[in-house]
Amino acid sequence: MKPSKLLRLPAVLACLGVASAHAAWQTNLTPGVTEVGESVYQLHMIIFWICVAIGVVVFGVMFWSIINHRKSKGAKPAQFHESTTVEILWTIIPFVILIAMAVPATGTLIKMYDASDAAVDIKVTGYQWKWKYDYLNEEVGFFSNLSTSQDQIYNRDEKGENYLLEVDEPLVIPVGKKVRFLVTANDVIHSWWVPDLAVKRDAIPGFVNEAWTQAEKVGVYRGQCAELCGKDHGFMPIVVKVVSEPEYKEWVLAKQEVARQEYELKNKEWTLDELMTRGEKTYGTYCAGCHQPDGAGLPPAFPALKGSQIAKGPIESHADIVLHGKAGTAMQAFASQLNEVDIAAVVTYERNAWGNSMGDMLTPQQVAAMKNK
Repeated sequence: MKPSKLLRLPAVLACLGVASAHAAWQTNLTPGVTEVGESVYQLHMIIFWICVAIGVVVFGVMFWSIINHRKSKGAKPAQFHESTTVEILWTIIPFVILIAMAVPATGTLIKMYDASDAAVDIKVTGYQWKWKYDYLNEEVGFFSNLSTSQDQIYNRDEKGENYLLEVDEPLVIPVGKKVRFLVTANDVIHSWWVPDLAVKRDAIPGFVNEAWTQAEKVGVYRGQCAELCGKDHGFMPIVVKVVSEPEYKEWVLAKQEVARQEYELKNKEWTLDELMTRGEKTYGTYCAGCHQPDGAGLPPAFPALKGSQIAKGPIESHADIVLHGKAGTAMQAFASQLNEVDIAAVVTYERNAWGNSMGDMLTPQQVAAMKNK
């Protein structure tokens, strides 16, 4: 089941209640594609109808009393101080109702928090503004970034079907297998939320929260960060691809091969043109959101790189800022986010793009040496 198109609106617009001609009215929970999701949905509906019944009875008695015992009809108020029968009834009836709701709720909660015996363990780390997934047993790890183009975001191009809900690297899990998520954050509080998988866990720096899912249907399921985490909060979607077990195993092997090839690239002798080509792609994925595709930046928070002292200064200082960030600013440290090749490529690109034309280049070997320091 596709998530409501309301998810595609930026969080600020959603909070302001801005109407959209394309927004679909969806006022209920989604059962999703998991047993837990179905249990939560059924529990919600049970409690909803209990509340409806209580409301009908209470307001029915109230309005009946108001209409049939009004002063204009000559009604006289009863004169009594207390009633043991009434006291017993309004204690026992709410108690029975609460027990009737607590029994299924407790069973569902116990099931939701039982993450034991998982077939796949995945560490989910929130960054401003992307997700990192580490498959703990398969030795696979990667970042998942928003893939919606800047042209769509700034209304220079027509918005796609999955506007703001598409990524370059989806999370892949096997169908019918229990998957445990260990959710944390690198910088500020995020929240990993995929409605169809019945998972929503806060990602808090220094803490690890546990969740799990077991999808029963192959498909692509989308979610978002559900915690206000900064200026690009609305630009860190989640995409989970549920595949068959053979396809999942093939995907793991392919990712492991890619990781091996990336590791070997550190020792390759790169040319300036090769680094520029790779650097342009890396810049577009990790840097363009703040510094803009043309390097003009968004001063004063995000300074321009085009013609800047950073890009035209010593290459070691430029690389140091990319590696370790800059204290007191929004500039993140990318030493743990990008490998040596990508850091070398993006620094080289920034120094030779947009007319900077420094003519120098940073090699992966130099980046590795700086990391070792």
